[in-house]
Amino acid sequence: MPVKNIINVHIFRGDDYYIAESNDLPVVTQAKSLDELIANINEAIEITLEGEKLYDFNLSANPQIVANIIS
Repeated sequence: MPVKNIINVHIFRGDDYYIAESNDLPVVTQAKSLDELIANINEAIEITLEGEKLYDFNLSANPQIVANIIS
């Protein structure tokens, strides 16, 4: 299986919050604004990968985060 260079995140708009969920990592977060949500996504991914070996998640050394808004 090839190593991934991208961490995919899907963003959904709920009634009161934006919700982000990654397909590649066990990460889910929410926020009132998109700016806050992006900060939360970055923090949640950083915490999830802290102290982990990226290859255990099939990720390259410097993966990029790609967020898609699902309507």
